[in-house]
Amino acid sequence: MTLYVVKRLLQAIPVFFGTTFLIYFMVFSMPGDPVLALFGDRTPNPAVLEAVREQYNLDQPFIVQYFMYIKDFLTGNMGVTFSGQTVNDVFARAFPVTLQLVTIAVVAEFLLAVGFGLLSGLRKGKFADHASLLMALVLNSIPPFVALFLAQYFIGIKLGWAPVTVGANVSWGSLLLPGLTIALTIYVVGMRLMRGSVIEAREGDYVRTAYAKGLTSKRVTPVHVARNSLIPVITNTAASFGALIAGTTVTEGIFNIPGIGKVLYDAILRGENATVVSFVTILTVMYIIVNILVDLLYAVLDPRIRYV
Repeated sequence: MTLYVVKRLLQAIPVFFGTTFLIYFMVFSMPGDPVLALFGDRTPNPAVLEAVREQYNLDQPFIVQYFMYIKDFLTGNMGVTFSGQTVNDVFARAFPVTLQLVTIAVVAEFLLAVGFGLLSGLRKGKFADHASLLMALVLNSIPPFVALFLAQYFIGIKLGWAPVTVGANVSWGSLLLPGLTIALTIYVVGMRLMRGSVIEAREGDYVRTAYAKGLTSKRVTPVHVARNSLIPVITNTAASFGALIAGTTVTEGIFNIPGIGKVLYDAILRGENATVVSFVTILTVMYIIVNILVDLLYAVLDPRIRYV
């Protein structure tokens, strides 16, 4: 197991450098001068322009800028925004908010996928199976931004059951409506994976052997069927976690949530390349770590899997 972890970490090194290089290249290849954008309609003094470019290392060749950025990033210095704040401080404020939102969405997605997938797989071809699949298909066909606007209007404005916007008053309760709405629009993939795994597991020899030994469905279903069916669902949930961490821009914009997505969007508009690159780099590292942890969790869920 230790050797496997070391091997995966070594494999992550070229992924990290390749990803960060591409991100850095694409961000700094965007049209426009971020320093000029900082001054808006005003015409700055050329000396001031040069001073600002030197402050942010923009006067250096691209490859020099990249390696200076990597050196600073690995030492915990992610740069400074045009407003004078360190990117570390901005990220420290925004990340916990997004993490709360994504946690609600991923936990709800996982529970919905496992619950309805298990029900659908155990009742294959029956009313519960068809109803679950139909409901999931309808919810999945609604674009997330439409579902978010509908939830905000009917549940937040008409019924008053949840805050319409979040703003600075971030809490688990205020994030419940956007988090659950996201979960309802994405759980269908996990549900179908769970359904297919349950159907396959019920036809397995080890399940027949368990019944032959006299075990009841109350014992066989959770221990032998459900547990062995969780692996594809966990993989999908991990992928959803990584995607949502970096893809909550629309949700945070609609509900005015001061998280990573909103900060990234504002940074792109202002041309704050240091903020954009640093945020995306951190998200890349997190995604790599989550995938390694999921691989290790496989062996816990399925004893047949061993890493050598």
